[in-house]
Amino acid sequence: MKNKIFRKLHIVSLGCSKNLIDSEVMGGQAAASGMLLVEKPDLADVVLINTCAFIRPAKEEALEVILSWAEIKKQSQSDLKIIVAGCLAQRYGKELLDEIPEVDLFIGTGEVGRFEEHLRELFGRNPRRRAVLSRPEFLMTAAYKRVLLPHVKTAYVKIAEGCSNACAYCAIPGIRGKARSRLPDDILLEVQSLTERGVCEIILIAQDTTAYGRDLKNRPTLAGLMSDLASLSNLRWLRLLYAHPAHLSSDVLETMAGSEKICRYLDLPVQHIDDTILKGMNRKVSSQTIRNLIFQARQMMPDVALRTSLMVGFPGETQRRFDRLWNFVKEARFDHLGVFTYSREEGTAAAMRPSRISENEKERRRDLILTEQADVSYTINQTLIGSVQEVILEEKSTQPGYAFIGRCRRQAPEIDGVTHLLKGGAEIGDMVSCRIIGADHYDLFGEILFDKTAPSKL
Repeated sequence: MKNKIFRKLHIVSLGCSKNLIDSEVMGGQAAASGMLLVEKPDLADVVLINTCAFIRPAKEEALEVILSWAEIKKQSQSDLKIIVAGCLAQRYGKELLDEIPEVDLFIGTGEVGRFEEHLRELFGRNPRRRAVLSRPEFLMTAAYKRVLLPHVKTAYVKIAEGCSNACAYCAIPGIRGKARSRLPDDILLEVQSLTERGVCEIILIAQDTTAYGRDLKNRPTLAGLMSDLASLSNLRWLRLLYAHPAHLSSDVLETMAGSEKICRYLDLPVQHIDDTILKGMNRKVSSQTIRNLIFQARQMMPDVALRTSLMVGFPGETQRRFDRLWNFVKEARFDHLGVFTYSREEGTAAAMRPSRISENEKERRRDLILTEQADVSYTINQTLIGSVQEVILEEKSTQPGYAFIGRCRRQAPEIDGVTHLLKGGAEIGDMVSCRIIGADHYDLFGEILFDKTAPSKL
């Protein structure tokens, strides 16, 4: 038996849900090595900062967090160990090793599965500062034990890793590697294990979920995987994120429409609607295809909640091309929408293109779209008043008179609004039926129903 590492580890997980899974996997290895995971930073003698580097604001946030911990280490003059992992480490670890001497270890995205080995070397007889940046080939499997928060009812499941789309603005293929899918049986095994631990909502994620299976020998389909997962008895909700419009097929929509367990929620990150910009982005999809997919989804599922992500300020986005995007937001009427401003990333195709769009103009365009979307969201939410929604209760509400914050099937965690519920005989973690009694631009307000049709407690 390997010697135990009697240390206290605090994890700071930045960025997306895909990064969160890596944090949970590394946390699982740390726990297996004997380390105690602590939520309070001041109790830790080791901190793991799992970073994002997708766009400039994410890099800036990661550096700010790293430098704040470096300052804590200097001021306390303690033996605090700082480990930096994830996308920022993969891209800039070698440079940062010299620039931030307080960090003891940088590990790239390919080292997630070897985290315990790195811990043992860090606390071995001859520890040394290192940057371990191997090829980004790590792929999650069910064999890795993930550390989840106590009583968690929702868990993300990464069905693939990496991306082969080569969008002109995106550095992810260089950070995460080419697209590689997990075997269906392995995903089923992990989901089964998670539901046995009390998880009732599974959210399927990848850099491009709709490209799932294309790299595997037998070419399993996303629709087939979703159907198999929906058959698991302990699973209550199945949600799909990151459905690239160039790869979304009718069978996925049919599977979604035909299953009570699959949330009628479609995350379709279109990025833009102008064909010249789409071509410049290398999105491999036309504006007409995007419109057709939206029409098809609503024809098959009139109650579907649509979410998208848009980018403004991409090189070549003239005022006329932006106006097409702005008008599309009014036309498409997405339930949920996020907007990024273009960030020039070294090593990408778009980085070589001249851009005359100032940061102030990018911000102005983003604000215009968000203002328009606020009106759209408010109008849609008003139509939900009086409807009955199934809601999972996640935490206490800070709204006066309301007891809980939850989410209905129309709301994904972190990125969408929430549902506030009046006081009632329920507990956090319950899944209940509620009637919507109010709505604002993003959130819903409801009252819990207690009748024969209400789902039982989990």
